[in-house]
Amino acid sequence: MQSRSSIFDDMSKLMTNAMGVAQGAKQEAETAMKSMIDRWLADRDFVTREEFDAARTMAQKAREENDALKARIEALEAVLKSE
Repeated sequence: MQSRSSIFDDMSKLMTNAMGVAQGAKQEAETAMKSMIDRWLADRDFVTREEFDAARTMAQKAREENDALKARIEALEAVLKSE
C-alpha cells in the first residue's frame, strides 16, 4: 500500500510542477505578446492621449477666438455701413 501511496505522491508532485511550468509559460507568453504589441504601436506614429487632448483644446480655443473675431468684424462692418 505504501508504494501505491508513493506513486500517488509522485504523480501529485509531477502535476504540481507541471502546473507551475504552465503558469510560467503563460506569463512569458503574455509578456512577449505585450512587448510585440507595444513595438507595433510605437512603429505606427499614433498620438498619445495627452497629445490628442492638447490638440483638441487648442482647436476648441481657436474656434472660440474665430467666433469672437467674426462677431467683431460683423459689428465693425455694421458701423461702417451705418455711416
